[in-house]
Formats: sequence, C-alpha cells, structure tokens
Amino acid sequence: MAYTKLSDANVINEQYLDSILIEERLIDSVEADLTCSFLGSEFSMPVMTPAFSHLGNYAGRELTGLEEYSIAAKELNILNFVGMMENDMFKKIADTGAKTVRIVKPYADNGKVRDQMAFAKEHGAFAIGMDIDHIFGEDGYDVVIGEKMAAQTSDMIASYAESYDLPFVIKGVLSVQDAIKCADAGVKAIIVSHHHGRLPYAVPPVMILPDIKEALADRDVEIIVDCGISSGADVYKALALGADAAAVGRSMLPSLEKDGVSGAREFLTKVGNELKYIMSFTGFAKVADIDDSALWI
Repeated sequence: MAYTKLSDANVINEQYLDSILIEERLIDSVEADLTCSFLGSEFSMPVMTPAFSHLGNYAGRELTGLEEYSIAAKELNILNFVGMMENDMFKKIADTGAKTVRIVKPYADNGKVRDQMAFAKEHGAFAIGMDIDHIFGEDGYDVVIGEKMAAQTSDMIASYAESYDLPFVIKGVLSVQDAIKCADAGVKAIIVSHHHGRLPYAVPPVMILPDIKEALADRDVEIIVDCGISSGADVYKALALGADAAAVGRSMLPSLEKDGVSGAREFLTKVGNELKYIMSFTGFAKVADIDDSALWI
C-alpha cells in the first residue's frame, strides 16, 4: 500500500477532533445550562460566529451575508466576529446591534490599521483585534484583495491593546510562545486557530490548546478556538480541553447562503442544543464546570 503524505491542516484537524471520544456520566446529572460569561458580558452560549469577510448578497437578498449572520448573533445573544472590510461595511454590522468584535488585518499601512480600530470603537464595537496569521504569504508578506500586509511586533500589539479602551483580541495563535507574548502585551483574548489551514502540517488547535491553557493559567486572557468547529460535540471537546468558547466557521455557510438570518440562527441553535445535550450526558451542569475528565483521547 503506497504511503500518502498528508499536509492538509484541515484534514489533520478534522481527524484529530473526530478521534476524541466522550464517555457517559448520567447518574446524578441534570439538564445543562449554556449561559456563560466572556470578557465581562453574559451570553446565551459559548458558541461564537466566525470572523468572515467579503460575503455578498446571497440569492439576491437585500442584506449581505455579513449583516445576516450578525443579526442572527444579535437575536441569539452570542458574541459576533467580523473580519476584513472597510469602515462603511462595519457601520452596517454595528447597526445590527450585535455585540461585535472587529478583527483588522495586519496592513502594511499602519495608519489604516489604527483608523479601522478607532472607527470600530467609535461605532460601538464590543472589542477589536488583529488577524496575525495573514502576515505572511507564499512570496513574502501577504497581499489580500490588493492590500499588502506587514510584520507585527510585540510592541505594536501592546500599543494596539493600550490605545482604544476596548478588549483586544489576537486571532491566529497556535503556540505557547505566541500565547505568552499576547498575555505580556495586554491582549484580553486569543483565538487559537490555523485560519483554515494556511500553514501546511499545522497542529490542530485543540491539540495545542491544553498547553496554551496551562501557560495562561494565571493570566487574564480568555481563549477561543476555531477551525473545523461544526457541531456541539466539537464545541464540547474544545471547552473540555481548555477553551472558554469556540467559533464555528465555514460549516455555517451553507445554512447562511440558503436561508440568511433564519438559516444562521437555526444552525447556531442546533450547535448549542447538541452542546447542551452532551453536557447533560456527561454530568456538567454549567459551561464553567466542563473539564477533560470525560474525554477519551
């Protein structure tokens, strides 16, 4: 049988997630409660939206996909994320009333970075952040939709975190080293992510997660995980391994494209319902109680 080299980080991640099994603990268990606290606010569940960018108007509907899933997040009272966009689009997102984190790209034009962060604060963003796993492309610094990216130092990140009087989030942490640097820079939350496999052979986020959690045990930094999160079971495993919350990603797109706000709302509700079901099956009444004791790895 020929050996096939597997470099696709998404496949590696999916296989690792699916290899983790869950044991039942039914006696003395009660119906679980999904409500949780994140960055000082209360949310209906520890399931979050992805930081999508550049979603158009599906099926000719009036609102863009970005606005549609933001409305669903508002209706469900979950934390909402958005990615690369210009300020006029962020204003539309802000107008939905969703508690939204704006993730800004690491533009070579640092003035644009700071303008977008300041605009987000001015228009009521819940938090702001940066997507560091788009710093590099195949030929050097990345170019995204014609925009060149640039290196980001610890000092630059600390400056962002200090400048806007909002929680600062770094997306794209996939090592203990970067997690500690974020904590030292005043970052309040990190997203453990390989950004849908930008790095070949990238370690699955939930595999590195326990080490990151341990390294940040005495630091004031909350942890989100994404990549391959498509079910309540995936969210449960992420929480059990040390995350405070998990963000769905491309798994939400078919429902969003087909049915807009209702499709996104129903998909996210289904993920939450399965999480609640598994929590109840494993004896965890509250999100904060979940640990890895019911996992078989």
